[in-house]
Amino acid sequence: MSESIDARIERVAFTADGLVAAIIQQWDTREVLMLGWMDAEALRRTLTEGRVTFWSRSRQEYWRKGDTSGHIQLVRSARLDCDGDAVLVEVEQVGPACHTGTRTCFDADDLDAVRGPEPVA
Repeated sequence: MSESIDARIERVAFTADGLVAAIIQQWDTREVLMLGWMDAEALRRTLTEGRVTFWSRSRQEYWRKGDTSGHIQLVRSARLDCDGDAVLVEVEQVGPACHTGTRTCFDADDLDAVRGPEPVA
């Protein structure tokens, strides 16, 4: 018998504010599209409705991605990381993921990180 949605949500290590980081990734290309925040209810809606729902920290309300823009995120899978403090949601993205109109929220500004040594073979 599979684990219930509530039992799955109970495994999440929410912050003191009741939130968990949700990394949104295109299911087939593995492209990281965006990061959002979910509380238990947003995660429940995401897992049961098949569309990604976030908790907006600025507006203090739920928002389902694409309801106003049409750029929806259809859930393919959701996984919890080893510490339980982040959720990876694999989606089929319809249209741009970013509110700026770009495919991903991670293509705007390169931080030019210093590269470490090459791995030893």
